Amino acid sequence: MKKFINSTDTMLDESLRGFARAHADIIQFNAQPHFIRRISATPAGKVALISGGGSGHEPLHTGFVGSGMLDAACPGQIFTSPTPDQMLAAAQAVENGGGVLFIVKNYAGDVMNFEIASEMLDCPHETVLVNDDVSLPKNHSTGRRGVAGTLIVEKIVGAAAENGADLAVCKALGERVNLATASMGVALSSCTVPALGHPTFSIGDDEMEMGVGIHGERGRETMTLTSATEIVEHLAHAIDEELKPQKGQPVLLHINGFGATPLMELHLVYDLAASFFEKRGITICRSLVGNYTTSLDMAGCSVTLTLLDDELIRLWDAPVHTAALRWGC
Repeated sequence: MKKFINSTDTMLDESLRGFARAHADIIQFNAQPHFIRRISATPAGKVALISGGGSGHEPLHTGFVGSGMLDAACPGQIFTSPTPDQMLAAAQAVENGGGVLFIVKNYAGDVMNFEIASEMLDCPHETVLVNDDVSLPKNHSTGRRGVAGTLIVEKIVGAAAENGADLAVCKALGERVNLATASMGVALSSCTVPALGHPTFSIGDDEMEMGVGIHGERGRETMTLTSATEIVEHLAHAIDEELKPQKGQPVLLHINGFGATPLMELHLVYDLAASFFEKRGITICRSLVGNYTTSLDMAGCSVTLTLLDDELIRLWDAPVHTAALRWGC
């Protein structure tokens, strides 16, 4: 293992301090308990959006704190859920009369700890559960995982909250975006968790893990490595079967890297995925390509498709100013 690291015990603290120093015009870091919040106070009556999860997925979620997206984010240790006291402290710090909306990826630890925090919160609050990963069946014992579609939910609901939508509207909107979103990923390598010191699984030079999550776990099946075209068609077909977009349907196509895949390859994947959907009469009217929901140093990517309408397009295009996503301002 070769990493820029002093100690596995201090790595998260040092990283968060550096992140806060690099983006001191946007966010501030609360050290005990850990959370990142906007530098400016939540406007009176605005719904406060809070998300979080294990570290190692950067820029998700801390990189999306700022105007037009999250009010606060709670980072846990690498691939480990944040604790309820982090979530409660973050909520109490940013809530200002509009209530709190938790945006939670469907992983057991995240769900449990956000539920505990919500039970202790003495202001109006709601939760949106993101479960966009179609590599797992709908009737899976723990449900489908929340992966790169989480960013889409955070951006669109963040814009609505910024525009004054109330808590009930933000929750309903988040659930609508989640239902309109499907993702699937593939890994060409494992990742190395610093505390573990070696890859979390072994994979041959001629193999790939199809249907991976974002925590270094294996996919739903190990397959023989093939051409980029065949890989993308496999991912896109599963998404197409899930969402069943009609001809003329406007969509957002998001190609997300897992941390070790260069943009040259990600844009190649975008070209192939765009061709797949356009041949079916789907209208790709918005796009996002890059490393946004990562798995440390894993090589691989995911494809995400979100069905759009005029309202969702307007909210996606709305100004956003965060460390990792910004336009219109």
